[in-house]
Amino acid sequence: MKRKLATVAVLSATALLTGVVQVSATAQAGPAPALQAQAARQHAAMIALANGQAGPLAKALALGGQEKLVAKDAVVDADGTRHLRFERTFAGLPVLGGDLVVHQKADGSVKKVDKAVSARISLPSLTPRIPVDQAAAQATGAIRATVGITGDADESPLTQVHRTGTPELVVWASDGKPRLAYRTVVEGVRANRTPSRQLLVTDATTGQVLSSHEQVQTVSGPGNGVFVGSVQLNTVQSGGQYRLQDDTRGGQSTSDMNNGTAGNGSLFANPTNSWGDGTVSNRESAAVDAQFGAATTWDFYKSAFTRNGIRNDGVGAASRVHYDTNYTNAFWDDNCFCMTYGDGSGDSHPLTEIDVAGHEMTHGVTAATAGLNYAGESGGLNEATSDIMGTMVEWYADLPSNPPNYWIGELINLNGDGTPLRYMDQPSKDGQSADYWSADVGNLDVHYSSGVANHFFYLLSEGSGAKTVNGFGYNSPTADGSTPAGIGRDKAAQIWYRALTVYFTSTTDYAGARAATLSAAADLYGQGGAEYNAVAATWSAVNVN
Repeated sequence: MKRKLATVAVLSATALLTGVVQVSATAQAGPAPALQAQAARQHAAMIALANGQAGPLAKALALGGQEKLVAKDAVVDADGTRHLRFERTFAGLPVLGGDLVVHQKADGSVKKVDKAVSARISLPSLTPRIPVDQAAAQATGAIRATVGITGDADESPLTQVHRTGTPELVVWASDGKPRLAYRTVVEGVRANRTPSRQLLVTDATTGQVLSSHEQVQTVSGPGNGVFVGSVQLNTVQSGGQYRLQDDTRGGQSTSDMNNGTAGNGSLFANPTNSWGDGTVSNRESAAVDAQFGAATTWDFYKSAFTRNGIRNDGVGAASRVHYDTNYTNAFWDDNCFCMTYGDGSGDSHPLTEIDVAGHEMTHGVTAATAGLNYAGESGGLNEATSDIMGTMVEWYADLPSNPPNYWIGELINLNGDGTPLRYMDQPSKDGQSADYWSADVGNLDVHYSSGVANHFFYLLSEGSGAKTVNGFGYNSPTADGSTPAGIGRDKAAQIWYRALTVYFTSTTDYAGARAATLSAAADLYGQGGAEYNAVAATWSAVNVN
């Protein structure tokens, strides 16, 4: 992929031989921060525009008198077409599953509305039968009941539940049956020492658990870390010290957790502006990987989609390395807006592979846009989105030390036998993932139901059959015996990203993803064109018809 930004570059042959990262200081970073601030202001103005239309749009959509729209995101096409994403409230309460996207012409007239659920919001009462303290106890009890049980194939069992937040009264509508409910955050710790922050929704009348969503997104298992080699990073000079902070990318930074688990650690700083030596024993080497991974993810989204950071607000994420001891995990936490890496088994295998970074940070992009529910088919699409974009980040980086491919986490060896975590060309090769859609695919763990979308993306990019791409061998089958040729990964990624940011809602399933990507292909390349027809045929190839 051609890079439009020159801030991530390979060093000279001398630097490659020494293994030392030479870093460009950016105490005076030039115009980039000003341009980012301008983009952030423009995005804020778009949100303000959407909020200014919220009242009239609610009336035009015939929403009830107690319903209001609150703008979450806004996308404006080059021709002035607007895609305004809203959350909904009812009598001041958040409506879970009430999100919708209003598509407008440049003159403001409504072309189309995509709703997460079509059910009309109506409640017999706003008074919960279960008091708030009982709801808190029930939520904690529900989590305690899972202690020692793995509910997510990518998560270690819970061993502790140590705090419960105050339940918030909401309207649950995601299943199309609106009712009064409580939303409660219950925190804990897993057996592998990963923090847990579970968002529970419980019926305010019966106490039934309606939804549970782990907010700390992880990739788990025994680690076998990799390094990005010699790269160029931007830093900030302060006095006689250089800090591992990049003000050209929203101030994103990397800190040393010093093998602790609380707080944000200490920002990496040194007097020489030369970072790491390529060895695990040098604590800065893992920090170079993390900072480069965050920078490359930022640059990929900027170059490919003109997205200004994970939330499109110009704010950079924080990275934290050397978390805990013997910690074989890495995770994204939207609450702290940060990416965290353990050092793996024996504290000698940091989990800093670049597609892991791109995968986890993409969970933040999904949260800021479609907000795909992390369960059922929408959960599979959530995970697949991270696999797809993590793979694209790897291709964008094009590192000699980590040649790009369509496998997920192949270098960290979390399975312990040298195999990748997931295969996009034939997902079932991992022994668990689905190659094709079926009526029960939504019952699979989200990391396995994601296989359908991962397979779709590979086929749309490269086509079916046996082939070698960038030195890696693939042999991708189809459900209907068809032989799609593929349209290239760049076009496939453009279609997926537009579907995510413009058409997906929190409840989108595979049938909805087919419709959304067809709309995206029509927008980008024309309805009935080669790309549009390829999207339709490729969904059929994975049995989504």
